[in-house]
Amino acid sequence: MSLKLRPLCDSFGAEVLDIDLSKPLDNETFSEIENAFDSTSLLLFRGQTLSEDDHVALSRRFGPLQAHVLKPYLSNTHPDLLVLSNIKDKGQAAGIGDAGQIWHSDTSYTETPCRCSLLLGREIPEPDGDRTFGDTIFRSACAAFDALPADRQAQLEKLTAPHSYIHYYKRKQAEGSARPDLTSEQVKEVPPVDHPVVMKHPITGRKAIYVNPGYTMKINELPESESQSLLAELFDYLNEPRFVYRHKWRPGDLIIWDNYATQHLAVGDYALPQRRLMHRTTVLLGEDARRRLTESRQRQAA
Repeated sequence: MSLKLRPLCDSFGAEVLDIDLSKPLDNETFSEIENAFDSTSLLLFRGQTLSEDDHVALSRRFGPLQAHVLKPYLSNTHPDLLVLSNIKDKGQAAGIGDAGQIWHSDTSYTETPCRCSLLLGREIPEPDGDRTFGDTIFRSACAAFDALPADRQAQLEKLTAPHSYIHYYKRKQAEGSARPDLTSEQVKEVPPVDHPVVMKHPITGRKAIYVNPGYTMKINELPESESQSLLAELFDYLNEPRFVYRHKWRPGDLIIWDNYATQHLAVGDYALPQRRLMHRTTVLLGEDARRRLTESRQRQAA
């Protein structure tokens, strides 16, 4: 088959039309989907009726899966599914209620960040007329890098930055999040790691601005004041409308986004009795892509 695609915005993203992901995908069709994903960085599939088994099986075709460090919020039946929800069952949270409410790229705090994430909207807050709630905003870090002048690109390519999940988590707690303290075992799973400020995509080869407000702590090569000034400048630049797509969720929407090429923000503008229930899988890089990422970093450090 030949995929029918509809662009979501000028710089990245596409909606895939007329496809039911709950039905078996032959290798040729999946290859078309994967190629479209690599070229657009984000794919939207509307009206999907995926079971948890379907969601996990589709995700595994993109690569091996990673269980999130927050084990209490994983699905009881599928440990590869992270539950994002504000719903409470007998006073207990069904999932992470404030997930992603700051700009970030999933697992940038790990040595080898994940390839992509697949997020399925199971329950979505009811809209109020034209106003929707619980939107997710995406921005293309590749398009943003490509639009920079060559001399600015060269400057940024000389820099590195530490990313830390613990830094993010403690900040969320300080802001009043109900998340429990991380255990010592969880802390050991996510030590801070350094990444280049400009990341070369291990599959497509495109370059992206790879710093985000969620996990990036500073710029290693700059004094503190200059470091924070540059980060603020880059975060503002990434928010320019030409790089941004805002998704208004409907039940049954599945979005796949590239964590090397994009960043995202969950809008927390809803509360019970407005219910939101999402399931997310996290897909790791395959062996060849992991090798290319390592080689690229070694060349950059030399």
